[in-house]
Amino acid sequence: MTPVNNPRSSLKDHGLTAKKRFGQNFLVHQRTAEAIVASGKVSPEDTIIEVGVGLGAMTLPLAQKAKQVIGLEIDSGIIRYHEQEGVLPENVTLIHQDVLKSDLQTLSVETGGRLKIMANLPYSISNPFLFKLIENLPWVDRATIMVQKEVADRWMASPGCKAYGIPSVLIQTCARISRLMTLKPAEFHPRPKIDSVVILIDFNHDTPLDYNRATLHLVVRAAFSQRRKTLLNTLSAARLFSTSVSADKQINKELTIRALKLANLNPRDRAETLTLNDFIRLAQSVDKVTSDQSPATLASKAQQQI
Repeated sequence: MTPVNNPRSSLKDHGLTAKKRFGQNFLVHQRTAEAIVASGKVSPEDTIIEVGVGLGAMTLPLAQKAKQVIGLEIDSGIIRYHEQEGVLPENVTLIHQDVLKSDLQTLSVETGGRLKIMANLPYSISNPFLFKLIENLPWVDRATIMVQKEVADRWMASPGCKAYGIPSVLIQTCARISRLMTLKPAEFHPRPKIDSVVILIDFNHDTPLDYNRATLHLVVRAAFSQRRKTLLNTLSAARLFSTSVSADKQINKELTIRALKLANLNPRDRAETLTLNDFIRLAQSVDKVTSDQSPATLASKAQQQI
């Protein structure tokens, strides 16, 4: 394969190095960059948000296919590199910004639609970035992301797998994930220790809507907080029920048992055995039990008994 450039010498020429704190691994082959862009199904009407511009390996083919590319880059040295090189097309805008601190809602409004994202993510921000996407569901259309293989495995894990956990449930209950391609360490400078995977996260497929995602997040995080403990123990300790009486440990335990029964779940089950639908039913049940214990509901029931 023909290199995009020689990242090592290009960085050196501008007094730069790959920064470990930013998890920088630069693509070195043009064909690979073009294949990743092609896998993202970019159309001429699209505005693409590129997270981590790097030396522009994906930016250039993106600019050829999309109406506009907005690159979010945390490294000021990389911003200077592109200012000095001046090779990026006019339809590319670079913003010196940490994506974890970016306002995706404002970006969506400014670009005139739900966001289409392409990103080469460092390991250290993979989960925080995923959670940011989930928190901004109304503003994100899809995301084509490069992550380390073990991260992709966790996000796509099924119940009963060791990798199945909080990220697996939270993303799979609101999006469909597809594995697009695997990249070997030789595709990058510096070389990572393990393979990378390109995945597509599509937020447009049908998902159940009759539940509170905030409650689901609380339930999932509580359930996986101590994986070896039963649902009864983890959920009781989390005190999920926002009622005045739930401050009492015994009452909170009784409310947890009631929610598990409503969801048709065994209190002795553990989080890793629950399906996505199990978690959704459990979130619905927690809200139902909370509602049943609210002061207004209790007062209404007391009035009916008079």
